[in-house]
Amino acid sequence: MNVLLAIGIAAIVGFIGGKLFNRVKIPAVTGWVVMGVVLGGSVLGVFPEEVLSRVGILFDLALGFIAFNIGEELTLSRLRRLGKSIITIVIFEAFGAFIVVNLVVLGLTHKIYEALVLGAVSSATAPAATVMVLQEVRAKGDLTTTILSIVAIDDAIALILYAFASAIAKVFISSNVSFSIFSTVVSPLEEIIGALLLGGVLGTGVSFFSKRIKSSTDFFIIIIGTILVNIGLSTWFGFSDLLANMSLGMTIANLSPRPLRRISNVWQTATPILYISFFCLAGAHLNIRLLPQIGLLGLAYTAARMTGKVTGASFGARISNAPKVVQKFVGFSLFPQVGVALALAIVVGRDFSIYGRPGKTLAETVINILLFTTIITEIVGPYLTRWSLIKSGEARQEA
Repeated sequence: MNVLLAIGIAAIVGFIGGKLFNRVKIPAVTGWVVMGVVLGGSVLGVFPEEVLSRVGILFDLALGFIAFNIGEELTLSRLRRLGKSIITIVIFEAFGAFIVVNLVVLGLTHKIYEALVLGAVSSATAPAATVMVLQEVRAKGDLTTTILSIVAIDDAIALILYAFASAIAKVFISSNVSFSIFSTVVSPLEEIIGALLLGGVLGTGVSFFSKRIKSSTDFFIIIIGTILVNIGLSTWFGFSDLLANMSLGMTIANLSPRPLRRISNVWQTATPILYISFFCLAGAHLNIRLLPQIGLLGLAYTAARMTGKVTGASFGARISNAPKVVQKFVGFSLFPQVGVALALAIVVGRDFSIYGRPGKTLAETVINILLFTTIITEIVGPYLTRWSLIKSGEARQEA
């Protein structure tokens, strides 16, 4: 099978799977992933490993778009409007999951690099399932507003955490890199600051010329081209392309909000096929033969992530004097995890596969844990979100 045929099949079958899952009130992205699992080498074998190893350009482009979308949400007006309590909750729930997962994974595997990477991935929250539940029960109130705000900016924290954690993990996984303050602190900082500056400079340039671009189609083409240039330059300089494109999206959203809003319809029409193909082919990476080996680790990861989210969010809400209903229930509404977390799992494969067998094993472990636990988080997560909204009294319709 050639790559274009695989992408076409992934787009069509993934689309059908998303529609079927929507009918039973499960987010479409879960349907895309599950269809990929079914078509992967572990089940039907439609997408063999040889094909999956050659779709790197599609993955790079999809990851760039995802990161750009995250950056779009980070406008200064929105961040000011969120207030101190929500920013505090986001930081504590993300770092809570990161720390607890780190400790649990390190205790089970004794591998610092594996603990760091899984900890970083665990901090991300999938907004799709959460937003679906909020709409379903017609929720309204302090808890609802807080949940919506958290899932909107949570993934940005995850990208920054991953940039730090992966840079440090490379020190521990590579026998060629000696441990030093430079390699564990200065080098990651250079990578992160360089990525943010690169995205900021390109975004400023696009914003400067945006006033002269009247056509929405023309501006959309400029945005796509700039994302591609950003990915290419990031790879060239050794920066995080995820952070660079997040910075690009954030810069344009703050400097040129009107042109960006003008192309929203074009963006929403043109990009879904890319996302569907990406998540379907990502799901095809599941290796069922590895499930017995990662079963305990996967369950421990899930429990640790839930514990970190609940305790971190509750503590952040308490010290920021958030409303009591937020302090009590917000942590139980942050469990769904697919989307950006699975995207990060793909990035792990790209970043660590060059480190020989340990790197490839890490990549296999991370993506299989994410695919394995998606089933749990996408079922338990929406249920607990609905329970929280009903108990808090903010659900106006018990669906």
